Amino acid sequence: DVAGMGADLYESYVGSILSASALGVFAGLDERGFLVPFMIAIAGVIASIIGTFFVRTGEKASQKQLLASLRKGVYITAAIMVVAAGAIIYFMLNGADIDGNPVNIWGLYGSVLCGLIAGVAMGAITEYYTSDTYKPTRKLAKASDTGSATVIIDGLALGMKSTLLSILVVAAAIAGSYFLAGGAASSGLGLFGVGIAAVGMLSTLGITLATDAYGPVADNAGGIAEMTGQEPYVRERTDALDSLGNTTAATGKGFAIGSAALTAITLIAAFKSTVGELGFSFNLDVLNPQVLIGFFIGVMLPFLFSAVTMQAVGRAASRIVTEVRRQFREIKGIMTGEAQPDYEACVDICTRSSQREMIFPAVIAVVAPILVGILLEFNGIAGMLAGAAASGFCMATMMSNSGGAWDNAKKYIESGELGGKGSANHKAAVVGDTVGDPFKDTSGPSINILIKLLSVVSIVFAPIIYIITNLIWH
Repeated sequence: DVAGMGADLYESYVGSILSASALGVFAGLDERGFLVPFMIAIAGVIASIIGTFFVRTGEKASQKQLLASLRKGVYITAAIMVVAAGAIIYFMLNGADIDGNPVNIWGLYGSVLCGLIAGVAMGAITEYYTSDTYKPTRKLAKASDTGSATVIIDGLALGMKSTLLSILVVAAAIAGSYFLAGGAASSGLGLFGVGIAAVGMLSTLGITLATDAYGPVADNAGGIAEMTGQEPYVRERTDALDSLGNTTAATGKGFAIGSAALTAITLIAAFKSTVGELGFSFNLDVLNPQVLIGFFIGVMLPFLFSAVTMQAVGRAASRIVTEVRRQFREIKGIMTGEAQPDYEACVDICTRSSQREMIFPAVIAVVAPILVGILLEFNGIAGMLAGAAASGFCMATMMSNSGGAWDNAKKYIESGELGGKGSANHKAAVVGDTVGDPFKDTSGPSINILIKLLSVVSIVFAPIIYIITNLIWH
């Protein structure tokens, strides 16, 4: 929950900075365009540190007050970045010109703001669809009246519906940043605008990742309270914190998905520029068979990747269930507290499974762009990257929001609503939560990494693919 999301967001963070810097140079801004994304990132680190000092609350704060406190830190960090980004762009790019045409620095500043606003909006959308204080998750909890099947159906529908607003936000951020930066006059500047929008969104990563990590910390605190036999009121408090943590973790995932989409676009642009430097002439007409076939392969890859990762979770879970049953059977006194379970055996299964089961998904991400490039040249790779980014964004959003909503629907019932813990409603919600765990914690977040890794591998191996395709096709 912490390391995986941290790796995902860090990859987006570094990818957006490097691709935006490359696009700044390609646009004709030379070393100033190269340095601006780094300066914005540095300001974001400082702003995030300042923002953490505003996350404070009283001893008996309600869940709503706790969430407001966490949000305050994020919003103050974003407000600091609004000022800092304007100062950085003014001092770094004031007077800059491309081929004698002055650069619209306030348009570039608007591009950064597009990214910042989109990041906050993605978090708000995810919170709306996954928090039990809002209608969608409460309606999902109500679906437990008629059993686990309706919980699954409504949860899937909720996740699918949530993609609409998320797509609109990302589309608005792309369009806004592109045209504000001057995309109508110079596509190079427009793409640089999209690049610094991605950097702007990720500039608040420090505090966003901290609020995301709060979720699993609260979750594990509840597990420790249960395992050590704490008083019932301790578990009640950790459950309340855990429910809040589910919301903050879900908003962190929404932020990660949005940033991955923007980063993927800038990486695709950097890939096109890199290949152009090699002397390849693109034909990205949608009716070009290379592009069309590559696009369909790209659309398919997130589905294949998700299937492989979810089956991996299923296999690991089966091994753990078998081990737990063995311990109940062979270690007498576990249920009465007279004997300790062998926790290390289960942890060992998780650790070994996580490493072994990720070999095949990793091979898919690395080999796919190379094979597509050899068979369909760079036109096919461009189509594949576009298809993977589009379908991967929607699929990651759906899985993340469905999983978060299932989890919080269960927590909502456990708080005493709809029959409370142990009721038929609760049992139905537990089934939904069990399905939701690999959705929101495994397959959903890992799709972000897939779509970025495809782009990075394409860029890194571009010279080798160029040599091979020249030998085969030309």
